[in-house]
Amino acid sequence: MPPLVTSDMTLEQVQEFFKSDKFATHIGCVVTAAGKGHAVTELELRPEHRNGMGGVMGGCIFTLADFALAVGCNVDEEPTMSVSNTIEYLAGAKGSKLIATCNVDRSGRTLGYYTVDVTDDLGTKVARMVATCFRRA
Repeated sequence: MPPLVTSDMTLEQVQEFFKSDKFATHIGCVVTAAGKGHAVTELELRPEHRNGMGGVMGGCIFTLADFALAVGCNVDEEPTMSVSNTIEYLAGAKGSKLIATCNVDRSGRTLGYYTVDVTDDLGTKVARMVATCFRRA
């Protein structure tokens, strides 16, 4: 099966394709960069992203990282999905926006390995996700 998302697509075309990721887009995640093995997604923080103690919900951070992973592992690749993810929460977000940056560590025929770093707009390192992804060969 050919790639559904290609590096010759405009950012607007990539954003339109990933609007079908309903949960991520519902909470406000936006694709801001996309290329083979690389993606950046952002989330403007709102009160509903916070937990009872005022911090950003871990699930919200994970969703943003997972959205960046979805974009980064699918550009110019066979349809790809994660099969294993581990996330380390490093610090509470201090800024008003989260930024998730996905980069490929190794991309094989059926498996890909990726790291997603999540920071806030002040440069605080908030989380790091590592993921193994499977692609239909």
